[in-house]
Amino acid sequence: MYIVVLIIALGLGFVLQMFLGYLQLKNFAKEYGRLRRIGKVAIGRKPGKIRAGTLVLLAVDNKGNILESSKMQGVTVMAKFKSLDGLKDQNIKSIRKDDLGHYNKLLRNAILDAQHTYKVVSSGGTIENMPSPLTQVMNNVESTFSKIKRRK
Repeated sequence: MYIVVLIIALGLGFVLQMFLGYLQLKNFAKEYGRLRRIGKVAIGRKPGKIRAGTLVLLAVDNKGNILESSKMQGVTVMAKFKSLDGLKDQNIKSIRKDDLGHYNKLLRNAILDAQHTYKVVSSGGTIENMPSPLTQVMNNVESTFSKIKRRK
């Protein structure tokens, strides 16, 4: 009896997580679309494993000047985009880590990732996808077994 209740509770939790994830994705699409109407959008991300993850959207003009910026920072799927002050009218190419001292570390790294993404894409390159946490674990396990096999 308890196992049935547990399975139902886990199933409901999974469905709720999917629904809230859908709402967060919808919020991202809305914010991205709004910024895309203003100009090109540079996306910076700094996923948090235990701490809050951070996502930054920077709307830039053809010269690389930041027209508007937004951030999403939080641990749960309840995080929403908020305005990111302090970057407007700066050139994305000339932002230095020292200029971002008043932001927290994750936000600073996400902004620098957006700058990197912008530079790579504007020069004709492509950005590699970040592996998911499960993929990272599987890669670590695979490399560990490879090292053990080589030792034998």
